Formats: sequence, structure tokens, C-alpha cells
Amino acid sequence: MILNDKRIRELAQTHRMIDPFHQGLVSSNDLGPILTYGLSAFGYDIRLSPEDFRIFRHLPGKVVDPKNFNPGHVEKAELLEDQSGKYFILPGNSYGLGVAIEKLNIPNDTAVLAIGKSTYARCGLIANLTPAEPGWRGHLTLEFSNSSPADCRIYANEGVVQLLFMTGEPAETSYNARDGKYQDQKLEVTLPRVLARGAGK
Repeated sequence: MILNDKRIRELAQTHRMIDPFHQGLVSSNDLGPILTYGLSAFGYDIRLSPEDFRIFRHLPGKVVDPKNFNPGHVEKAELLEDQSGKYFILPGNSYGLGVAIEKLNIPNDTAVLAIGKSTYARCGLIANLTPAEPGWRGHLTLEFSNSSPADCRIYANEGVVQLLFMTGEPAETSYNARDGKYQDQKLEVTLPRVLARGAGK
């Protein structure tokens, strides 16, 4: 079952599932209209942090290896600002990694999917569909693909993906119980990692 606004609000208050938490959709700030964030009917829109955004570099002849990831394959993007707000530029036909402002604390009977916002999708920016498992805590690392040939702004401190919360029977072994390798992610991009057997998953 997908959780509605009432249940999401309850878990935010009793379990600190989303922190900070906004009771409704925020659609403007001092600069004017923004990409919405906050609680909606069946989800919650989280914001992109201005602290860390990284873009994959084009390195001819180099191969990205998820088992042995080279941090040199990504470089930090510059945070820019004008009258519209703070933003990063994701070049056309490229891939970037950001991090959510909100910290999540997922109950053992809940799983989360992060999906893209339609406003960005209409610009060619695709948010990778990624999960947060029962028992997971931390700041989500977010993945974006610019499928357009044009460069695209991606705004910091504004809504960037929507979370859908699904509930069921509590997990027999939660992400926390098995000491998952991405547990307690900080407010920074977490790069791919593979750990030895028995050292988290």
C-alpha cells in the first residue's frame, strides 16, 4: 500500500522519517516561484542540497567499474546563482550525482522509491528510480541523467524528486540490521562501493 499524506505526516512526527518536514507543498520563496517541495497527497518532494553536486567526466578509453570506482571519474560542479536562485548546470547528454537536504529514517515496514518531477522530465532531466530500504537512514544520493542535447539547470534548495512510501509487513532483516554499506549517508554525494563479504551490503 502506498502511504497517503496523513500517514506520512504521522511517521514524520513519531519516527522522524523526514527531517526537516514540511506539512504541505512549498511553491515560492523570497525570489518568487520555485520547484515545489514538501508533502503531497501520496508522496513527499525532497530538495537538492547546494553542498555537493558531481558530474561524470568524459574520459576516452576509461571504463567506470562499480566494483572499483575511481573518484576521478566525477568532478564537483560549481554552484551558480542569479535572480532565479542557486543552481548547478548539468551538461547535455551527461550524468550527475547530488544529495538530498532532508534526512530520512525509514521504518522497518516501509520502503521508498525516489522518482522524477514532471517539470524536470519535460526539460529532458531524468531522475534515476532508486530505492531506500526498510531500516535505512541518511541523506539520499540522487542520480540525474540529462537526456537532452542542451545544458540544463538543476536548482538547489528546491524540489528535485518525489518520494513514494510503500508499507507492508515489517522486514525480517532490515537494512539497519544487516549493516548496509550505504547506511547513515552524510550530506554529501556517496560514490559507488562494494564491500567484502560480511562487511555490509
